[in-house]
Amino acid sequence: MEMQQFYYDNKIVKKFIYATIVFGVVGMAVGLLLAILFLFPNLTDGVSWLSFGRLRPLHTNAVIFAFVGNAMFAGVYYSLQRLLKARMFSDLLSNINFWGWQLIIVAAAVTLPLGYTTSKEYAELEWPIDIAIALIWVVFGINMIGTILKRRERHLYVAIWFYLATFVTVAVLHIFNSLALPVSAMKSYSVYAGVQDALVQWWYGHNAVAFFLTTPFLGMMYYFIPKAANRPVYSYRLSIVHFWSLIFLYIWAGPHHLLYSALPNWAQNLGVVFSVMLIAPSWGGMINGLLTLRGAWDKVREEPVLKFFVVAVTGYGMATFEGPMLSLKNVNAIAHFTDWIIAHVHVGALAWNGFMAFGIIYWLIPRMTKGPLHSLKLANVHFWLGTLGIILYTLPLYVAGFTQASMWKQFNPDGTLTYGNFLETVTQIIPMYWMRAVGGTLYVAGMFILVYNIYQTVKANKVVEDELAEAPALQKISAGRIKGEKFHPWLERKPIQLTILATVAILIGGIIQIVPTIMVKSNIPTITSVKPYTPLELEGRDLYIREGCVSCHSQMVRPFRSEVERYGPQSKAGEFVYDHPFLWGSKRTGPDLLRVGGKYNDNWHFNHMWSPQSTSAGSIMPGYKWLFDNKALDVSDIEAKMETMRTLGVPYTDDDIANAQKTISEQSEKIESSLHSDPDFVKSYEESKKKAAARGEQFVPMKNREIVALIAYIQRLGTDIKVKTN
Repeated sequence: MEMQQFYYDNKIVKKFIYATIVFGVVGMAVGLLLAILFLFPNLTDGVSWLSFGRLRPLHTNAVIFAFVGNAMFAGVYYSLQRLLKARMFSDLLSNINFWGWQLIIVAAAVTLPLGYTTSKEYAELEWPIDIAIALIWVVFGINMIGTILKRRERHLYVAIWFYLATFVTVAVLHIFNSLALPVSAMKSYSVYAGVQDALVQWWYGHNAVAFFLTTPFLGMMYYFIPKAANRPVYSYRLSIVHFWSLIFLYIWAGPHHLLYSALPNWAQNLGVVFSVMLIAPSWGGMINGLLTLRGAWDKVREEPVLKFFVVAVTGYGMATFEGPMLSLKNVNAIAHFTDWIIAHVHVGALAWNGFMAFGIIYWLIPRMTKGPLHSLKLANVHFWLGTLGIILYTLPLYVAGFTQASMWKQFNPDGTLTYGNFLETVTQIIPMYWMRAVGGTLYVAGMFILVYNIYQTVKANKVVEDELAEAPALQKISAGRIKGEKFHPWLERKPIQLTILATVAILIGGIIQIVPTIMVKSNIPTITSVKPYTPLELEGRDLYIREGCVSCHSQMVRPFRSEVERYGPQSKAGEFVYDHPFLWGSKRTGPDLLRVGGKYNDNWHFNHMWSPQSTSAGSIMPGYKWLFDNKALDVSDIEAKMETMRTLGVPYTDDDIANAQKTISEQSEKIESSLHSDPDFVKSYEESKKKAAARGEQFVPMKNREIVALIAYIQRLGTDIKVKTN
């Protein structure tokens, strides 16, 4: 049989590895800064682009799409070529994939701190960047499928099944969740509203974790652990069951993020059932990974790469046990909105994704540079620092979560809340935040050790070159099943059929959950007293989104006595029909705001946004001084915003849109008039006028500044259906 010589493209793998390391440092450093801001909330006082609300989505996007995303591409590009015995389909597409992805990351790093955000978790990037993501993802898919079609290996190894499922599912999730109508070059509104938007977002959000952070890394687990341990995969049959059950079940689980919310109960219950079922395939994968190391435990004790892999797979097992447990309604009632969820997420991110990426990097770089790792001792130090960092990060947050839940729900014998002031909970868990910051510091320190170790390895060894390989060309055989051939081995040599079946498997759950919620209007009953936002309130809502307030404040009162007593009547689906996007939130660092309208006067909100500690002693909320700057609120596109909203079904009339500027002026004048009831405001207002005149600046009346629009929005919240009490 004639052998064909070809070269594996190692240079594209090298590029993705270096990008992984760089963005790993950046993403984790931003995360550490955020942990420190919990302790020193005014550390970046007055600097808008360094505020918590703007940096939080930068951190999540940097870790998920920059660090983990680049690690995924590095692992896929390396393993795919060797599993298929073929160079990547197109060097040009490989480089477009690389540079396009880095440009997307840079665009995110610029736009998110500037406040350009959709506010949808893990999908915050605005519409032009979303389009770029879709295009680059298609480039990646074409390159992968093209390589599969020109392969020299007949059967597709299990890792490739996971890669194909990743490509198809992420494309579907990203496109459907990102559907939005643009208002301008960097502003859009989701085509879905309220409950519908929440369901689509968490169908995406949960499955972004499943199919971006999990399935490609499971594929890499099936490749790199056997390679590093020099052992075959424990069970081929288990890998088949693992793959098909995982991709079918995962797609149904999104609604478990919305338990006890305004989402219809049938959708919530579907999410619970399938989440509980997920533990079987998830642990099947973990067992397959760990038992692959049977007979190699002496090697594990000696080699840091295998240590990283063992903790990574163990972390995957822990997170995928905890996920189904958290989807049980009685557990979710305790955990949701607390720091328990932050701990859960970081077990997956730091252990599973982080340690898998570190292990792959430590294994790949010496092989690609044809020399030893600079220091095994330093790699071991990194391992232990990282492991200790994970423990010190997560355990305090579990304690914080339990503390929050118990304090929020406690009642006195007379039926009143024991801790009526939300801040009592916040101050109680500050020591946990200190420990979290220490754990994060250790983890980041380990990352810097990796940077030094890899730099010295690359410096001492050979330059990364393409690798010569040879293999026989693939011989054509019958398209049908060979005598005695079982179905799955046949499917493994039919990439198109395998991809189609995987697509069908992931679409079933999404269609059954989402289509009825969007198409059947009776699922979301309307409430006649709920009206669209006024133009000024709409501008204020956009400011609320820009500043990332949804990261710390929920707008969803669940049907618990403690929440109804603390916040007001439970949320109803019809309240959110004009919310594009929804703002239910997923964490309560501060209290729920759904019913906050009218609870405090305008002056309180004014002072609270300038210096939260002045109205709420012990608050860890930062000030938002740039909202008060001597510059006018930009309302130039309010008509375009209202037109877009009307296209989406919000009942703005022609007169509403034509008179938007006048309506804004009238409502803002009322708010400024109410602010003048405070002598301190009047005094500081007059002083600021004099200072502006002294500097030769044109003074902008307070009614025209951003803070007034934000106050208008906050004072509107919950007032449409507020229950009157005597």
